[in-house]
Amino acid sequence: MNDASSRHPRPLWLKHLTPTAVRAILKRDPRLIVPVGTTEQHGPHLPFGADTIIVERLADDLSTEFGVLRAPTLEYGVNTVTRTEYPGNATVRRKTLHRFMNDLVGTWEAGGVDQFIILTAHGHDPHQEALSTLRTRGASIRTVDIFTVPYRQEDEAMPIHGGELDTSLLLYLNADLVTLEEAQDFLPSGRRLRGYRQAVGTIPAESPGSLGWPTRASVEKGRAFYQVIYERIAVRVFGRDPTVGSETG
Repeated sequence: MNDASSRHPRPLWLKHLTPTAVRAILKRDPRLIVPVGTTEQHGPHLPFGADTIIVERLADDLSTEFGVLRAPTLEYGVNTVTRTEYPGNATVRRKTLHRFMNDLVGTWEAGGVDQFIILTAHGHDPHQEALSTLRTRGASIRTVDIFTVPYRQEDEAMPIHGGELDTSLLLYLNADLVTLEEAQDFLPSGRRLRGYRQAVGTIPAESPGSLGWPTRASVEKGRAFYQVIYERIAVRVFGRDPTVGSETG
């Protein structure tokens, strides 16, 4: 499925399908895309579901292009530690996410899935550990942290929490959900920044809840970031010919 004419007209949402339809899809392609988001603050300018919105769009576009079944989204993960309480934050423990996901993949594997592609936009170590240590009887699991796909550590727009990258992607995907006039630039220095970039740090109390330069964000940057992320996943995870592009909206 390498061109727009071969794309399905819509994502293959598991929750909208019957057992007969799912059986037929898995017989043709036994993969399952599982988007895992968070309900977590990303500063005063972004919605709690920022991570979730990004991976849901990727899951929909990938399902549409490749005809792969798309599971319902899991909207909760292991949130980054904060020094301030944010009303609305909802987190689970690492072992809770791990056990819950193990139950899910075990059930789906028994029903015919032999490869799981887990998409997440949250690099916090305990969250990643919960998703990358799942066990199956024989099915393979590929956990994709979408922000590690195209970026280098030195990139200023790297996925610092609620910064330029997150904000640009949300402006592109759903600008109505972004309150850009409330965005505040903040970046810790030294050891605290290194710790956060290594996915073990916390969100400082003196920050607005976000880290980075959200005021630099734009729709155009978001479109470019999304395209890079999508293309890399399409080629590296789904096996698309790298010389063939696609339309993702």
